[in-house]
Amino acid sequence: MSKRKSTISIQNIVASVSLNQKIDLQKIVEKFPQTEYNPSVFPGLVFRLKKPKTATLIFGTGKMVCTGAKSEKESRNAVEKVVKELRTEGIQITEKPIVNIQNIVASAELGGEIDLESLIYKLNRVMYEPEQFPGAVYRMDNPQVVFLIFSAGKLVCVGAKKEEQVYEAVDKIQQLLEEKELIYYPN
Repeated sequence: MSKRKSTISIQNIVASVSLNQKIDLQKIVEKFPQTEYNPSVFPGLVFRLKKPKTATLIFGTGKMVCTGAKSEKESRNAVEKVVKELRTEGIQITEKPIVNIQNIVASAELGGEIDLESLIYKLNRVMYEPEQFPGAVYRMDNPQVVFLIFSAGKLVCVGAKKEEQVYEAVDKIQQLLEEKELIYYPN
């Protein structure tokens, strides 16, 4: 465990959903005029919820992609709510949706300054090209995530499939930065 407490905030969860059946998108548009559907531009229909604030892409194949949720539970609830609303308006959905979390995007603040110049020499699997991008890209094997690391002690973590992986990965990177003396905390 790190000596310092990091703050972690989940920003977005992307979940893929399978309904195991074909869906008539035109019928959904008729029942839900607030949806966005322009098949000449994009084959999916956009179904937005205000609570939880999410956007769900629905495809005629019966596949869906839900984005915008701030937790795994909220993501699953959003999918259930979309399916319930569709059923309420007579759209036949025969089976329970199968939800798989594909990606969790989180931000973290470690509370210290990170020496990005030394990072490339002391860690493996790091890319840092300050002329191209102000952060370093670090690929972690276990859990399998990618970090954007910024000198101000802020991180972006992508690629986790479970919320626990985000917390585990941030703790692990913080420990690693401390062990390699790459992070400096103000007194």
